[in-house]
Order: sequence, then structure tokens, then C-alpha cells
Amino acid sequence: MTMFERILTIILPVFCIIAVGYAYTRLRGSAVKADMASVNRLCTDVLSPLLVFTAMAAKDFDLAQNGMLIAAGVLISLGSCLLAWPLARALGYDVRTFLPPMIFNNCGNMGLPLAALAFGQAGLSAAVALFMACNLVYFSLGIKILASGKPQAQNATWRLLLNPMMLAMMAGLAVSLVRIDLPAPLFQGLKMLGEASIPVMLFALGVRMRDMTLKSWQIGLVGAAVCPLAGLAVAWGLDLVLPLPAAQRAQMYLFAALPPAVFCFMMAERYQQEPDKVASIVLLGNLAALLFVPFGLWLGLRH
Repeated sequence: MTMFERILTIILPVFCIIAVGYAYTRLRGSAVKADMASVNRLCTDVLSPLLVFTAMAAKDFDLAQNGMLIAAGVLISLGSCLLAWPLARALGYDVRTFLPPMIFNNCGNMGLPLAALAFGQAGLSAAVALFMACNLVYFSLGIKILASGKPQAQNATWRLLLNPMMLAMMAGLAVSLVRIDLPAPLFQGLKMLGEASIPVMLFALGVRMRDMTLKSWQIGLVGAAVCPLAGLAVAWGLDLVLPLPAAQRAQMYLFAALPPAVFCFMMAERYQQEPDKVASIVLLGNLAALLFVPFGLWLGLRH
């Protein structure tokens, strides 16, 4: 199998499911949004946290082995913010609007399914480590930037750190560190539920993209390019200095090439921080992923 065929095999199922979600929403109209509300809550509160928990609690997850990869994820998120900040200032963008989507890429809805398809269970464990790194930066620095000057800023980080995903991450980390062996039937059942979140997350991403607009397409185009390009620039620099194994190196480049997360749009709505502009960044960023994700996979797999 050629490199091109391998990349197509990885990304086409992901974008096919997203396209089905989008097409279904176009066909059914606004009723789908109400239908998906319960599904999204189930995925956010139960299925996705179980995916993260079982990936971290699995016997093949080694925190020490993934330590350097976690550090790389933190540095990519921080570095992307640092590179995007002077550009936002130069173009007159509000940093509270532009920087959080540069910090928090779509390592959940898109990154976890891509890693599972590209690298299997071992790849999913590494992707969860990167997901943890990105969440740590976003729920500290990202929320601080977004909530700056807002009345909701007080205790915003602590409230979000106690959401089901972060609690599942902390529980999985504890199980991994203490080396607790869960009963096999229990673990398998939780794992099956968690894996169900992968197609559900992608379908929901397609549904959510139907609601986004291109009213602020200029900032959307800039954000769609800056997020993956800044991430890949930092990843390239880290590749020169970090002795990552080949599999983790590939994961790092895939992570760096991901578009802004849909969650950034939801948070912009919550804080009333120019949600239309953030929606354009997210929508165009996820469309641009058709170019940047294959490029990131090529960079990671070329050796």
C-alpha cells in the first residue's frame, strides 16, 4: 500500500461519517438539532468519558512512556497560541476570540477516531495522552484568555475541570498509576460503550457544522490556516530536539495538523465572545482539515 492510499484509508471514513451527519441535517432540517440534544449529552457525559477512561486504564497505557508525547502536546498548544498572538494583534482581532481556537484543536471529535483508524489501540492510547495535554492547556490558559474581563470568569477553570471528561481522565490516570486491574467483563463492557462514541462524535460534528455560518469568513480563513500551520511549525521544531519513537512522532504531527475544536464555538457562545467569528474559524478549519490532516499524516509517516 502506497503512502497516499494509506492516508486515504485513514481519513476517508472520518470525513464520510461527518458528511453523513451534515447531509442528514440538511435533509431533516432544524428538527435534527433537537433530536441530537440527548445524543450529544449522552456522548459528552457517558460515552466519550468512558473512551478516555478505558484508553488510559488499559494495560498497554504507560504514562511514563507517553510522558514526552504529553510534553510535546502541551508545547504545541502553547506554541500555537504564542505564534498566533502577534498575528491577531497585527490584524486587529480580539485575542479572546482568536487565540482559544488556536490552543484547543479537534483532538477529541476528530483526533481520537483518526488515531484509532491510523494506529489501532496503541495509537488511541497515545491520542488520549495528547488529548489530556491539550485539555490541560485549554482549561487553564485558554479559559483565562476567553473569560478575561467577563463576569463569568470567576472559578471558570475549576468548574470546567470538573466536567465528566476531565473526571474520567483523572480516574483513568489514577488507575494507570496505581496499576489497578479492573475485572475483564467490566472493562470490556465499558470499553465497548466508549468506542461507540467514535462514530457518534463524528456524526455530531457533521450536525453541528450545519448550524455554523460564514458571516465572518475573513477571520475564518485566517484561523483555519493559522491553527494547523502554527501547530505543524512547533511540531517540526520539536521533531528536531525530542527523541520520539516513530509511532509517537507520527501521532505528534497528526495532532499538530488538526483543526480548531467545535467545543471552542460552544464556549464562545457561553461567554458571548463573538461566537459568529469563532464559528467561521471552526467551520473553515474543519473544511481545511481535508488538506492539512493528510499533510500532517504524510509528515509523520514519511520515515
